[in-house]
Amino acid sequence: MTHLTHLTADGAAHMVDVGDKALTQRTAKATSTLRTANNVIALLKQAAEKKGDVFATARIAGIMAAKRCSDLIPLCHPLALTRVEVSFDVQEDDGAIVVYTECKVNGNTGVEMEALTAASVAALTLYDMCKAVDPAMVIEATRLLEKQGGKRGHWTLADHQEA
Repeated sequence: MTHLTHLTADGAAHMVDVGDKALTQRTAKATSTLRTANNVIALLKQAAEKKGDVFATARIAGIMAAKRCSDLIPLCHPLALTRVEVSFDVQEDDGAIVVYTECKVNGNTGVEMEALTAASVAALTLYDMCKAVDPAMVIEATRLLEKQGGKRGHWTLADHQEA
């Protein structure tokens, strides 16, 4: 594809017509990384062992964000998601929490934006809950990892980076 699909020939923004696309199962995986001080990682792990599980809150926030993606991104189609998964990889030695998301839909448009939005909002939720301890945290490397379904088939970041 060599053009921006959300712009008309004269440059006006518009919602892409997906009405003629085939209904297929579509999935997308995304990630986002929160970098913080090691003492914040220790506090998060400690909180997870008690009732104040910030990871559960961030997981729910990510799921809710995926479900409301079309309310946040103006030209996204509302989708009837069949699955949203949010998980975390705490990398204590690197001072990082990597958020992983996967979204699925049986539909006529992809779920990349839903997966990216879920990853972003989960990372932002972690930031919000830890900002009093480390306001210098950084959210980085929010990106699509993989997508499947539709006429373009299967795409992975790893394949793209090798090209």
